Amino acid sequence: MDAIDRRIIGHLQRDARLTYADVGAAVGLAASSVHDRVRKLERAGVIRGYRAEVQLDRVGWPITAFVSLALRASSPTDIPGRVAELPMVESCYSVAGERSYVLVVRAPSTRALEELLDALRGKLEVVTSSTVVLSVPFEHRAVVPTS
Repeated sequence: MDAIDRRIIGHLQRDARLTYADVGAAVGLAASSVHDRVRKLERAGVIRGYRAEVQLDRVGWPITAFVSLALRASSPTDIPGRVAELPMVESCYSVAGERSYVLVVRAPSTRALEELLDALRGKLEVVTSSTVVLSVPFEHRAVVPTS
């Protein structure tokens, strides 16, 4: 991967709907060259996919929380697999420190979040710590530079 690939990735992170011609104009390549590079980046697993970003509060899911899980001796060993089955869990991170995992949870209500926390504590025998998001100044920033 070279500097041009990084620039292509940066542009696609900002707007995955750009045409190859648009990206090519921004990085100084023909659309066909951008297409070839993007396909190679996809095959290499650098670009994992494309998705629509949804304003979750507008579709009835206004609550975002970060839920940390501390394991107990009685906790199951397959925590990521079990939390992956819970529809409100968007992401699961294995972390260093006092907690073993941090989950990004999206919920339709505080009651639903509370029920999820109760389920985590009961079924997985973990200790939870939660932080509810009040506002989002930004998220999903492109971290690969375009220049």
